[in-house]
Amino acid sequence: MYFIIAAAIIALDQWTKSLVVKHMELGQSIPLIQDVLHLTSHRNTGAAFGILANQRMLFVVITIAVVVGILISLIRIGKSQPRVSLALSMVLGGAIGNFIDRVTTGKVVDFVDVTVINFPIFNVADMAITIGVGLLLLDVLLDSKRKAV
Repeated sequence: MYFIIAAAIIALDQWTKSLVVKHMELGQSIPLIQDVLHLTSHRNTGAAFGILANQRMLFVVITIAVVVGILISLIRIGKSQPRVSLALSMVLGGAIGNFIDRVTTGKVVDFVDVTVINFPIFNVADMAITIGVGLLLLDVLLDSKRKAV
């Protein structure tokens, strides 16, 4: 089931990015909620905030290592830790989604633009990674509280 979740994230990520590439000009911004949330066509050669821009090979190597580590972890823990498995499957789907962009074009398509704050433009893969990491942190906190009791 967890591989299906990862595959669904990859599919949704790639589909939304393809819509942006096909229907928006680079730099074009469409307000969804004026001054709060826009769709903005953007390309990112780095990580969040443009960190490590143009380090394509570094991102490819790191992503492969992360994907292999997550696959090993998912196979080992299986259904015994559902919250961790869900979190890892989300990170896996997001990592592969952005990996596809980096390998095929050298840059990641971003389009979710929260304009009400100064925040980098992001995509579905980034959301999946962030939520997955948040779930992992939640699991660590809940586990440490359980052990403290």
